[in-house]
Amino acid sequence: MSDPQRVQIEYCTQCRWLPRAAWLAQELLTTFEEELTELALKPGKGGVFVVRVNDEVVWDRREQGFPEPTAVKRVVRDRVAPGKSLGHSDRSA
Repeated sequence: MSDPQRVQIEYCTQCRWLPRAAWLAQELLTTFEEELTELALKPGKGGVFVVRVNDEVVWDRREQGFPEPTAVKRVVRDRVAPGKSLGHSDRSA
């Protein structure tokens, strides 16, 4: 892998969404253990829950609701590892 692949999950501390963000981070790190060079959890406020890949917003709770892990895995895969099979997650699409 030549380019760094960074994911950031920004979550609302006021809403106590750290456990949700940490769970999603674990799912992404397990799925993309070879592809990701960094995954960051960023505390925020005001109901924020945003997933970014290399600074590009790929999921925003305000527009799309809370993500299912498989949906986030698909959008992350499309940016960091196009063509990678997600196994059963791909079959449910």
